[in-house]
Amino acid sequence: MVRAIAAAVRKTQACRAVLMPLRIFSRPEVISVTRSLSSIALLLAFATAIQPAAAEETCPDPESALGVSRIVEIDGKAGPLFGEFTKYEKEPRFLGPKEVVLTFDDGPMPRYTKPILDALDKFCTKATFFNVGQMAMAYPDMVKEVMARGHTVGTHTWSHPMNLRRQSMARVKDQIERGFAAVALAAGDKPIAPFFRFPGLSDSGPMLAYLQERGIAAFTVDVVSNDSYIGSPQRLIKRTLDQVEKRNGGIVLFHDIKASTAKALPTLLSELKKRGFKIVHLRSKATFEPLPELIAELKEKHAKKFANEDAKPKLVPFYEAIAPSTLAAAGDPEVTELAPVPRERTHAGGTHATASEPVATDGGVAAPSPRRTRKRRAHRKSTVTGEVSGIPSLSKIVSGKY
Repeated sequence: MVRAIAAAVRKTQACRAVLMPLRIFSRPEVISVTRSLSSIALLLAFATAIQPAAAEETCPDPESALGVSRIVEIDGKAGPLFGEFTKYEKEPRFLGPKEVVLTFDDGPMPRYTKPILDALDKFCTKATFFNVGQMAMAYPDMVKEVMARGHTVGTHTWSHPMNLRRQSMARVKDQIERGFAAVALAAGDKPIAPFFRFPGLSDSGPMLAYLQERGIAAFTVDVVSNDSYIGSPQRLIKRTLDQVEKRNGGIVLFHDIKASTAKALPTLLSELKKRGFKIVHLRSKATFEPLPELIAELKEKHAKKFANEDAKPKLVPFYEAIAPSTLAAAGDPEVTELAPVPRERTHAGGTHATASEPVATDGGVAAPSPRRTRKRRAHRKSTVTGEVSGIPSLSKIVSGKY
């Protein structure tokens, strides 16, 4: 970086030497032009020098980086369902031995999303982020940065209700559609993917049928990192690697609102590389069009916020120009296209584990304690009266209390 800045200064001095003869003219307008040209030369020289440095810092060692071995491009128009943790009929596993998909739920939260992005850049790899609508509206710049760095963004409802299966279909549809509208609005001119994950992995036949109607692909998981319940980065690393080894890869669930995840990720990525695992990146064949009426409603409700966003000075995003290079640590990755056919989501057996409960060490769901059972009963009772208890508010999540 120091060498790049020094080079920029030398280029600027050279430009000034060329412009120096203009100073023989004493007219103010000539002097003004000289100063303007000098400023432009400084900016161009600095941008030219700094961009290769940024690329170098993003992937400093391609040989030891994890990279992206394969891209899976998914056509979501048939509403496919991927991942093991569901009772409903799902698509065949598209991952080979030792292939891993990295996913992050519940964000964005700059305090933790930013270091997670930095770790992914360091290892030249990509992930899929399932954003909560309210969080996206709170931090639209972070949504834009996630996408600018080459990652895929899907959604995770509007407000992350853990009891979505118990709500009316009208409420379910609003949670899904409002979440997509919010994330799409926060993303600006970059289209988001029609990818969705249920809060707590709590799906149902009617909800899956609605996603199929809307052309949205649903994702459960194969490996639960349990970072919602593990505060120690060392324990999180051990558990995640144990589960990934046990399942020989898979779709891995993390949360980019957890400090332990942000701290553990660099070591996790390094260990995955050492153990011969490869990263598969998900992307969508088509973009998603949210409901126009919800876009208009959210724009009106948050007009002041987005007006302030538009008024902010926009810095040149040097990382955006180098995003493709992080995928090519070892050449262009192979692209696999998936186009599942529509199907009725019947109960086909399987593991209906939820991310709202701790996962046992064998990969199943640990039996809930009586105390947790009482909490769930109290929660069911409160939802009947219109109250919601036990679900963290946006303010608690943003303040780091959850």
